[in-house]
Amino acid sequence: MPKPVLLSVDDDPGVSRSVARDLRRRYGEEFRVLRASSGTEALDALRELTLRGDPVAALLADYRMPGMDGIEFLEQAMDLMPRARRALLTAYADTDAAIAAINVVDVDHYLLKPWDPPEEKLYPVLDAMIDTWRSTPDAAADGVKLVGHRWSAPSARARDLLARNAVPYRWYSVEEPEGRRLLEAAGAGPEQLPVVVTPDARVLVAPSEAELAAVAGLAVDPREQFYDLVVVGGGPAGLGAAVYGASEGLRTVLVEREATGGQAGQSSRIENYLGFPDGVSGGQLADRARRQAVKFGAELLLARDVVSLEAHGPKRVLQLDDGRRIGAHAVVLATGVSYRSLGVPGVDDLTGRGVFYGSAMTEAAECADRDVLIVGGANSAGQAAVFFSRYARSVCLLVRGPSLEASMSAYLVDQLAALPTVSVRTCTTVAAVHGDGHLEAVTLADGTTGERETVPAGHLFVFIGGAPRTGWLDGTVVRDERGFVPTGPALVTGGRRPPGWTPDRDPYLLESSLPGVFVAGDVRAESVKRVASAVGEGAMAVTLVHRYLGET
Repeated sequence: MPKPVLLSVDDDPGVSRSVARDLRRRYGEEFRVLRASSGTEALDALRELTLRGDPVAALLADYRMPGMDGIEFLEQAMDLMPRARRALLTAYADTDAAIAAINVVDVDHYLLKPWDPPEEKLYPVLDAMIDTWRSTPDAAADGVKLVGHRWSAPSARARDLLARNAVPYRWYSVEEPEGRRLLEAAGAGPEQLPVVVTPDARVLVAPSEAELAAVAGLAVDPREQFYDLVVVGGGPAGLGAAVYGASEGLRTVLVEREATGGQAGQSSRIENYLGFPDGVSGGQLADRARRQAVKFGAELLLARDVVSLEAHGPKRVLQLDDGRRIGAHAVVLATGVSYRSLGVPGVDDLTGRGVFYGSAMTEAAECADRDVLIVGGANSAGQAAVFFSRYARSVCLLVRGPSLEASMSAYLVDQLAALPTVSVRTCTTVAAVHGDGHLEAVTLADGTTGERETVPAGHLFVFIGGAPRTGWLDGTVVRDERGFVPTGPALVTGGRRPPGWTPDRDPYLLESSLPGVFVAGDVRAESVKRVASAVGEGAMAVTLVHRYLGET
């Protein structure tokens, strides 16, 4: 079992560090001490801990915080962590509000700032809260039990699949007695990880992602053989197409190989998306869109890959990775892009063992009080740096270019500059990674001087470039030299339409070289790489699908 968590929430960096310092001094051996700078960030952290099945013993929240004050946070936190004990940090002038919170919101205690000396004014209160928490019986764990090793790549993929699809699970490390007990009970060895135990006591040893998704209650098999619309890809563009397609009466199925949300779903915080002035995590945005699509009747197939596309007259046929075939009147390709491999010595062996592509937020707790390296200079890397700064001792952003300003939004550049634990190394690339079974060190190369330096590292998160996964479209849909799919006017050169084009019209704006197959989001050639534009293209693609269906 992981250590229980003590979480403090305060928008004042100085106070936040002081709280964390005092908590670690007294409770660091038995508890993980985490901190957040706002109620919204803290709620995101609690949702992640809930999915992982990690226990939270106590919450300490400052009363006066912008956006969401401490009382509002503690009230919402009760729904996520009902067993956690709750305390309000407050100034003397706000004592009346603190007393009201105890009566109205069931806050356990309030603590006056400053609390020096902590031995007299902080620790006795925390000791009482922890004793109460320990004496409260835990609810039975009805979710999936996942047994694995922190440096096992298959275990990391399984955790990521469950967490990103909002499947509650409890993690058991084979380095701990309970994990070893479950592994022995399953009759499995350490080379067969992960082991999954379902709520009805079924045991799966080293399951495939599709098998894991199925026992976790996710739909992996199509309900029908033919649909009005098949959406391939569950990122913002695909979810947008699924919502609008289903809401407008089309029999719609979305097929996603991993988890809904795509790369955006891995973002810890999206702050420039219209309508969310306080920001929203990628996971939250994806979850809302997923529930919205299902509400309108869209079918979601998860942990399924599409491996081929064929045209049979007006019918479009897609083959799934398990050999099944589904047909449709129209298709929206929204497969997005994947982060490019570092392509340096040692990286393949250590992927999932300290080297991760994307933010891998399930690793956040493992980064507590450690040094983290992040490769990339775009918004996704900046958002990850902000996120991991709440856990790690230090975060270093490795940027190939001479500055962040050319590739990152100004608000993120400003945020990073204000974080004392975040540093930026420009003109720097990764030359090699090293480790025996897990990442231990990284060799960095200076792009200006050519000098190399090897630094110790336990976690390296990679956010470089974007490669489309479109090889399965070979011979069916025209792609450019990089694999992206051109659409509409880009397919008409010198007044000539693409080879094999049969309709007596030019391709619609988002239509590919195969009539009835539309493209939305990052996989489209010359697209704008922003969440808002991807959602918009998904909606626009459905409008064009209706126009196309009106012709046939």
